[in-house]
Amino acid sequence: MKTEISKEELEKAVDIIKKLNSYYNSKVVGQPFLGFAMLVAMMTNGHILLESVPGLAKTTAAKVLTDAVNGRFSRIQCTPDLLPSDIIGTQTYNMATNTFENKVGPVYANFVLLDEVNRSSAKTQSAMLEAMAEHKISIGGQTYRLPEVFVVIATQNPIEQEGTYLLSEAQLDRFLLKVKLAYPDPASEIEILNRIEADVFSENHAVASIEDMVFLQRLTKKVYIDPAIKKYIVDIVQVSRNTDRVLKPELAQYVEMGASTRAAIAFMEVAKAVALFNGRTFVIPDDVKTMSHVVLRHRIMLNFAATADGVSEETIIDAIIGAVHTP
Repeated sequence: MKTEISKEELEKAVDIIKKLNSYYNSKVVGQPFLGFAMLVAMMTNGHILLESVPGLAKTTAAKVLTDAVNGRFSRIQCTPDLLPSDIIGTQTYNMATNTFENKVGPVYANFVLLDEVNRSSAKTQSAMLEAMAEHKISIGGQTYRLPEVFVVIATQNPIEQEGTYLLSEAQLDRFLLKVKLAYPDPASEIEILNRIEADVFSENHAVASIEDMVFLQRLTKKVYIDPAIKKYIVDIVQVSRNTDRVLKPELAQYVEMGASTRAAIAFMEVAKAVALFNGRTFVIPDDVKTMSHVVLRHRIMLNFAATADGVSEETIIDAIIGAVHTP
């Protein structure tokens, strides 16, 4: 039975989150929401998909937060010839002992950066997504449990289509969040140059531990969510599936498919994390609204007419949130 969060537990959680957030902001400039979203993913042990053009600190952000908790980091550069065994691991022959030995791949880490995931083949993508869903891998008939803290940060470049294999809707649904990154403003870009010149990345030190992340994950699950908030989440997901009945026809015509039940689960989990991030032991409607874009943008499928008319997922999501009564 879930117990209430004590004052001491809340104070400890707020202190850990503050340290992690401060450490991130001391290293990365111009992407505050990215750090926030990645911390939410870490607190829920969920996986995150980052979409942007190259050079917007995706890899840097992942490495910074890994260093902050003294975690094990792996970076996998996806290419069309990447094999599932390159990620999961394989059996190697030991001539000295005349036996086969299992060699675990780079997926066995606390934080795995899957760079340009859409450049790997469908078979390789499915092998990685299976590890993400099951939190375990199998090599030569032997099963290996992945670390208790296991977060995959996948990236993709939206402007290059040649030599890529787009993730299917079912595969996208496996990611807890999808974050789109924009270019930093001029002031932030100047600060980036200053920090590079000051060599801020030469010194890295942990401000928390993997044990602290496990503590945050367990505490996040204990955050209270009222039945009215659960109904609010379900109403949002239901409206995404029945836009023709709720939204104006000029917007409803663009929606091909609504969100799955995974969206409702994701909303509940991230809303709890956002509440704890803000120092609360209970969820409010704004916690749900704050994450609506990153939870739904890869789970709502728009048709070709939306692309032709320049209608984005975010426009539809805002209309859905606006159509649902806030408790």
